[in-house]
Amino acid sequence: MSVAGVIVDDCGRALLIQRRDNGQWEPPGGVLESGETVPDALQREVLEETGIKIALPATLTGIYKNMSRLIVSMVFRCEAIDGSPTTGAETRALRWATREEVAELADEAYAIRVLDALDAASPPAVRAHDGVKLV
Repeated sequence: MSVAGVIVDDCGRALLIQRRDNGQWEPPGGVLESGETVPDALQREVLEETGIKIALPATLTGIYKNMSRLIVSMVFRCEAIDGSPTTGAETRALRWATREEVAELADEAYAIRVLDALDAASPPAVRAHDGVKLV
């Protein structure tokens, strides 16, 4: 299981990271460690990848299953409470992106997570993808 956090600024833009390992743009996040709670993993992953501490609880905006890798990811809309965007060991670059920029930068499977979080619809979205495209 993995988590991702979509931090939204006052202008309605989302913070994306560019991963060092594959160059892809996506929201910050990663796999839960053994014995770690979902909120703790979300806060840890976002802080590690962006330098930003988020407020908890965060709002669940979607659940996404990668059908080819059998990974389920929960995505949350987050509020920054401390820190400023900083690259790290896993992050090549960071960028505040508009809805249009998100769709241009990220693969469909990751862009939809950010767009769902920006919409903050209720109930949360439940979607499946193949790692790149929605299925």
